[in-house]
Amino acid sequence: MNELCLLVSGGEYSEIPHELRRAGYVIACDRGWQYAQKLGLRPDLVIGDFDSAPSPDDGVPTVRVPTRKDDTDTMLAARRALELGYREIALCCAFGGRLDHTLANLQTAAFLVSRGARVRLVGADTDAVAFSGGTERFLRRDGWSLSVFALSERCEGVTIRGAKYECENETLTSSFPLGVSNLCTAETAEISVQSGILLVMRSRLKKGEHI
Repeated sequence: MNELCLLVSGGEYSEIPHELRRAGYVIACDRGWQYAQKLGLRPDLVIGDFDSAPSPDDGVPTVRVPTRKDDTDTMLAARRALELGYREIALCCAFGGRLDHTLANLQTAAFLVSRGARVRLVGADTDAVAFSGGTERFLRRDGWSLSVFALSERCEGVTIRGAKYECENETLTSSFPLGVSNLCTAETAEISVQSGILLVMRSRLKKGEHI
């Protein structure tokens, strides 16, 4: 299945790129259903324990889960997306708010990629892609940084082209931030990884900040 599944998480609210509005299926995670309403989206499904927001009351299909559980609400939504056959998954409102929730969303992305998905994570000032075994291309965004991290223990065969700091067949590890704070200098940056789960993150630079 090549269609996109959009997960609306409960981080800090943010608008989403136009292309994500064309998702074939939308799952709202707990308070994410309120964000979906604000975005003008009607979820196909809402999943949550509703400890941080009231549950929907407008007839949207809803799965209520216990507060005491191993999976976060977003992880439950991620599992459902996989069960439905989606391998192109976007997670919006993924950043901001509590740092532990942000880290949990990044781990959820790694979980999805380890099961064959490509994942995009979107927030107000952050746009990231997690993938494995391939090449991703990123159009230059003036005023945005470009950073690369290993979400798995090791990422082998990392190549970066079209950036201020380029590399060929490099190894990144999850215990050293070698790929942080780069900059796209060509019209398109190409980033490849042979093995491991790679996270490419673009962040909006603050006023006066330079790389």
